[in-house]
Amino acid sequence: MVVVLLGPPGAGKGTQAARLAERLGLAHVASGDLFREAVAAQTPLGKKAQGYMERGELVPDEIVVAMLLERLARPDCRPGAVLDGFPRTVAQAEALEKALADQGKQVDAVLLLQVPDEVVLERLTGRRICRDCQAPYHMTFHPPAQEGICDRCGGPLYQRDDDREETVRHRLQVYREQTTPLIAYYRRKGHLREVDGVGEVEEIGERLLRALEQEAGRLWA
Repeated sequence: MVVVLLGPPGAGKGTQAARLAERLGLAHVASGDLFREAVAAQTPLGKKAQGYMERGELVPDEIVVAMLLERLARPDCRPGAVLDGFPRTVAQAEALEKALADQGKQVDAVLLLQVPDEVVLERLTGRRICRDCQAPYHMTFHPPAQEGICDRCGGPLYQRDDDREETVRHRLQVYREQTTPLIAYYRRKGHLREVDGVGEVEEIGERLLRALEQEAGRLWA
């Protein structure tokens, strides 16, 4: 089984993909990890990707898909995988489906975590990190005892540039521009299940499982 998990930045895709993969006995394949591992190991594909990344260019779809297929060929992916962060565009989705079809496989389900912009903004702009020990905090959900000071080591807390409001709003705009056509593509194929991504981690995880069970029932009825 191959499951695609979509959602905006701050939707909790990484957390939910890992939980879903563990519950189903599937591999969790995160696109960000693929790049980091391939570049660090200096694989042939990693070297190609690194060149584009160092020039600030988008890595071509054929390299990204090749990396993904290389990852899906590992033994832990034999039962299937939950894809986190891929595909991002219709072109990548089409390339993925063609490559999977060549192996007698397919995308079995696409789960879309729906999270309103204001919730994403609250989740991301509230994050703080200790500059010394890297302990994570959140100004609403997990604040430090003393504002701006790490409970663990007393180091100063800071906000990552990626978590500043203007940056988050830009990331949401890019997400919509990239993903709206992708969502329409999967909806036309009848693969898409939309899931409310607001609530406790466990609650959202159960919603994803129910949506996947419904999709599996439709496929295998």
